Amino acid sequence: MAADPRHVIGAVLTFTMFAMLGNMIKKDHFDLVEARLPEPTLNEFEGIKVTEKAVVSLPMTSEGPWLKDSPHLKPCWTKPPLKESDQTKGFISFSLTNGPEYHASQIADAVVVARYLGATLVLPDIRGSKPGEVRKFQDIYDIEKLLKSLDGVVKVRRDPPVEISSRKLAVVRVPNRVTEEHIFRKIEPIFMRKGNLRLATYFPSINMRKPEEKTDYDLVTCVAMYGTLGLQPEMNEVVDLMVERLRTLSRKSGGQFIAVDLRLELLEKKGCRKSDSTGRKSCYNPHEIGLFLQKMGFNKDTAIYLTHSKWHSSLDALKNLFPKTYTKEDIIPAEKKSKFFNSGSTELEKALDFYVCSQSDVFVPAISGMFYANVAGKRIASGKTQILVPDQTSSSASMTDFISPYVTKKDHFAYSCFC
Repeated sequence: MAADPRHVIGAVLTFTMFAMLGNMIKKDHFDLVEARLPEPTLNEFEGIKVTEKAVVSLPMTSEGPWLKDSPHLKPCWTKPPLKESDQTKGFISFSLTNGPEYHASQIADAVVVARYLGATLVLPDIRGSKPGEVRKFQDIYDIEKLLKSLDGVVKVRRDPPVEISSRKLAVVRVPNRVTEEHIFRKIEPIFMRKGNLRLATYFPSINMRKPEEKTDYDLVTCVAMYGTLGLQPEMNEVVDLMVERLRTLSRKSGGQFIAVDLRLELLEKKGCRKSDSTGRKSCYNPHEIGLFLQKMGFNKDTAIYLTHSKWHSSLDALKNLFPKTYTKEDIIPAEKKSKFFNSGSTELEKALDFYVCSQSDVFVPAISGMFYANVAGKRIASGKTQILVPDQTSSSASMTDFISPYVTKKDHFAYSCFC
């Protein structure tokens, strides 16, 4: 018997009204969850102050908890012209330290200082955590990319001149995201007396928030932070091979894989085990990460990459839930193991972690800090915005409730540089 057209139309209208109401309730709930987030501190996941209330729409894929990539953003900075009349004869030298998550910020601060002073920047070396652990810039990064990106922004010299040996240089500590006022008051007077300086960047806080108004020096920071660093060819090839292998191992999940920044040596630190007044934590152990990923609905056959270097028994709690959980030593091409694991330096390993985490389909920071902040910046630029921040206090299983506020609030500095 044919259905009455009036009943069909009425049913469609009723369904549509309920769907619209459901979406409104869901959006209100999401906004309320974000509004309840506490003000971030250095020990919390963001380390930033949220200033914008706009929420980004994040479409789901047709199968599973995977989100579609956002549009790939393009650089929207312009290079402020370099005035030859402002150039001096002085040099600025510095080193890249503490791992790749700090390198882009250190380069940005050095470029800003050198440009303000009209000085020539000397190509940095790379210092490891062990005494005497020094590598050349080109051991990890592409020199030509850096030189090309900084052309017209600041003068760069590949090799240090004889007159700036470390014994003769004044060392100046520079806070991350250094301001023009700080350079004018604290750095320029020393530069005028000494002629050459060596910079040592320190991080009083994790400041990756977007400025309210862009200045010429913010444009310089954009160029330096997101335009200068790229892996040298061999390093880039190794990362590509690791990513390809992870996608192959995760074929039951459509070739999509998860990267988790989980380093046991940091989890063991006393400060990492503390919670704030709301119960939110600054880090999560392997078992907690496994339960969180289960809660999100990820299939047990999904491949998971961990930044911890070699397998440790405490990682078994995660592997029991997700059997395809791997560290670098499992994924790196066999012929490259000796170079990366027997070199006596951890800098090469850290670089692999940083760039694999930047390319994964999902990134989960089990630890707060600069690694999370700067991986987020690279992912935002490439449209890989499925960055999930664990939270034990929330009973919600909605994926969007755990997307990083860097993305949902568009408050990351990367949103000042890409559009």
